[in-house]
Amino acid sequence: MAYRINLASDLRHRAVIRRMAQGCEKDALGQYPVEPERVATVWCSVTPQTGSLLSGRPAETQLSRTTHKVTIRYRKGITADMWLEIEGETYDILYILDPYLRHETLEIFCEVRANGSTERV
Repeated sequence: MAYRINLASDLRHRAVIRRMAQGCEKDALGQYPVEPERVATVWCSVTPQTGSLLSGRPAETQLSRTTHKVTIRYRKGITADMWLEIEGETYDILYILDPYLRHETLEIFCEVRANGSTERV
């Protein structure tokens, strides 16, 4: 039996995956500044999660801060130092899960960036 019956119907949001990368033009100091770079644009589904589901775990763990789970088709190269932009919201990636190591989908556990800015903290 397949892990997901119909993945395409669940992926109804467009997500832009971004990371910080070295710019291609020098600034006034003669250095290459670090700027946000678009890695990919993908279709995704967004599922709200809450930390209260993880009762019994110590506070301030990665899992207790998780607020959303974003599911995308499998893609190599997604790392926790990247972030997602979905419908005007910015989601910081906490960790990435490949269910059953099947390379079909990625479940990306995220936290909404509190101040809504595009600056990475």
